[in-house]
Amino acid sequence: MEERYSLFVGTYTSGSSEGIYRFNFYPKSGTLDSLVLMAKMTNPSFLAFSSDRKNLYAVQETADFDSLGGGVISFSLEKGLLRELNSKGAGGAHPCHVASSKNGQIAVSNYTGGNLAIFDLEGDGSLGKRQLIDHKVLDTFKAAHVHKAHFNEDGLFASDLGLDALKRYVYRGGTWIPAHQNSIRAAKGAGPRHFQFNTDKSFLYVINELDATVTVYERDDEGSYNPIQTETTLAPDWKGGKSCADIHLSPDGKFLYGSNRGENTIVIFSVDRKTGKIHALGRESVRGDWPRNFTIDPSGNFLLVANERSNTISVFIRNLEDGSLEVLYSVQVPNPVCLVFE
Repeated sequence: MEERYSLFVGTYTSGSSEGIYRFNFYPKSGTLDSLVLMAKMTNPSFLAFSSDRKNLYAVQETADFDSLGGGVISFSLEKGLLRELNSKGAGGAHPCHVASSKNGQIAVSNYTGGNLAIFDLEGDGSLGKRQLIDHKVLDTFKAAHVHKAHFNEDGLFASDLGLDALKRYVYRGGTWIPAHQNSIRAAKGAGPRHFQFNTDKSFLYVINELDATVTVYERDDEGSYNPIQTETTLAPDWKGGKSCADIHLSPDGKFLYGSNRGENTIVIFSVDRKTGKIHALGRESVRGDWPRNFTIDPSGNFLLVANERSNTISVFIRNLEDGSLEVLYSVQVPNPVCLVFE
């Protein structure tokens, strides 16, 4: 029997979408098929699995889940089916990202709410106690817009597009508090959106939505990150808007990819793994409109892009030697935003 992965798709439900979908993906051929609706819910725009893959978490990106804003829902994954465990308010409007830790917590980024919600998880993976970290009080002159969070051995990192910074937190006495380097600054007006560390966390790669750049940060001996390079994601002759979305390193760390909404491309960089610096190799059309989240499949051979406005997922085969992308085909799915493999 051919090897098969499950690809879960988060969507916006303002059109024909009804919630969370799933495809079968076959890494030998790169084929996607058997689209099914897994859970009906409003605007599950971002999804995350627990580290053991037994639970799935989905934000409800709205402002009216409760009096404070949007929500988050926990599911168990049992025999290929999603079973809702519980749901709770995210503590802020329009949660746009959810991340899971290896230590029984998730973090929800509330974009319009300008805050970060961290939930303890119960033994079955359901949502427990919530801690809220308010970014609005960190800079009263700017509008906080938390966009992504990430747990690792150094703590919790959260990008704030409105504050032009990544904020850092450490876990002390059962709560998250500011870390020694509490703010990793971005250029004014850059709008840091998504980010990724290399394997040993010696380098940090941040894609900036508003000025369409990628900034490389290097970790120093004290564990702080300092900028060493910034490169544009757009073609020199591009005259349209700037609106970057997502960023991913290849599994071997040799290439870096980023999505450009508007230009509708995936930018491709090579990575010098010793210096961390990047070099632009080119860009590939996504064959769709408004690429949001994208992912590299577990085999490392394919890159899949969620094109929100064209209602498509485009599948590319990845050249492992030079990082280039060759489109294979696109499939229809309503308003895809987030792609995660089980």
